Amino acid sequence: MGEMVRYRSQGTSEGYLAIPSGGAASPAVIVIQDWWGLVPHVRAVVDRFAEAGFVALAPDFRHGGPASKPSEPRQMLNSVQMDEAASDIAAAADYLAGRIEVAGKVGCAGFCAGASLALWAASRSERIVATAAFYPRLPWEGMRTEWTDYAGKAAIIHCSEADGTSADDGVQTVRDAIEKAGGTCQTYDYPGTAHAFFNEDRPENYDQRAAATAWARTLELFRAKLG
Repeated sequence: MGEMVRYRSQGTSEGYLAIPSGGAASPAVIVIQDWWGLVPHVRAVVDRFAEAGFVALAPDFRHGGPASKPSEPRQMLNSVQMDEAASDIAAAADYLAGRIEVAGKVGCAGFCAGASLALWAASRSERIVATAAFYPRLPWEGMRTEWTDYAGKAAIIHCSEADGTSADDGVQTVRDAIEKAGGTCQTYDYPGTAHAFFNEDRPENYDQRAAATAWARTLELFRAKLG
């Protein structure tokens, strides 16, 4: 359904873009990859958002290359790199807002490391007003404890049991930061789930019921907030 496009960021960035088939201008969603990169699962999520009526874009932060090892998120995303990634996401939001197919506001959905980036990016872009974070898992010390530009915005965090549920210290820290900045943050626990329970390409972790519930909650948030 989608295609690769280029847009201006700190240089020239690429991403996978999908547009609803109905022809009417639609709200937009940025999809942030996990540490594996712009893999088929991420493209499939972009296509699903388009089928649900959103113009969707997944930036390719790895420029076509996958991560080499599971520990890489801890090594590559210090505070400076977190800010750089958030700036890239903000540029993607500007790109979407400038497309003729887009009307309304911009949301952001992310997975694993990308979930943490999605939550952080909404503090760096006025355009991103709603965020859905699926099992965020990244050292939170790379993000400032005082978040800005969250007033009137909304976030939801889908928490797996394997990651410590919503009681995880990092999740609680971020929720507190969002609420202190004037936003709302709803956390959801999915009992019995493993990390990456939304990813059909990882059958050992995938949980159909939890994935369906998380998807429905995400669409409900975006339809309510993006308009």
